[in-house]
Amino acid sequence: FLVADIRRIIQEAAKKRCFICYNMGASITCCETGCDRTFHLPCAPDGECVTQYFGAYRSYCWEHRPQQALQAHPSQGNACTICLDAVEDKISYTTMVCPACQDALFHRHCIQRLALHSGIGFQCPCCQNREPFMMEMLIMGIRLSKRPPSWESKPQVGPFHQRHGRCDAATCLCPGGREHAEEEGPWQLWLCNSCAAEGTHQHCSSLGNSSCSWECSTC
Repeated sequence: FLVADIRRIIQEAAKKRCFICYNMGASITCCETGCDRTFHLPCAPDGECVTQYFGAYRSYCWEHRPQQALQAHPSQGNACTICLDAVEDKISYTTMVCPACQDALFHRHCIQRLALHSGIGFQCPCCQNREPFMMEMLIMGIRLSKRPPSWESKPQVGPFHQRHGRCDAATCLCPGGREHAEEEGPWQLWLCNSCAAEGTHQHCSSLGNSSCSWECSTC
């Protein structure tokens, strides 16, 4: 994009209201022809919207999002294959199914976390199917990672079980340095909610007191 194009996009987004939180600055518009619903990317889960992280990166509102046209036949009953907690008794935005075996039911947030941790090893947690399963998850808005599985990554320092203990923000503002950490306050060290392999001081990433989690740029 040229600078002029970026400015135009920002100016247009500033005039659009998010149909989920009702605040201005919504930069995403549903791709369905004739639909003018706009929303913020962080608001998408609350509005049950889907963004496809491949190809043209299309986004859809709750009404026009792709849906799984499958009938689940779970052998474990209505339990998530990943966390084992209860799921809905039907396929929905929050409850998904493997298109290959149609046996693995899982929460959307559970399969999203598994996808980020699994990286290039992403597959159905039940039947280990790869290609059809991966394509279905991409269409349904699950974001994949091209890095090796997190459990195969070698620790940078110390033994395998050692907790990551430094701030990886581009600019660390802590007077005590990147490895200084306090129990609470602006110099409390937060680890990535998905991989736990990177950290940041609360103040270095402008995390407010109301924040409950943080994810690194890779995740």
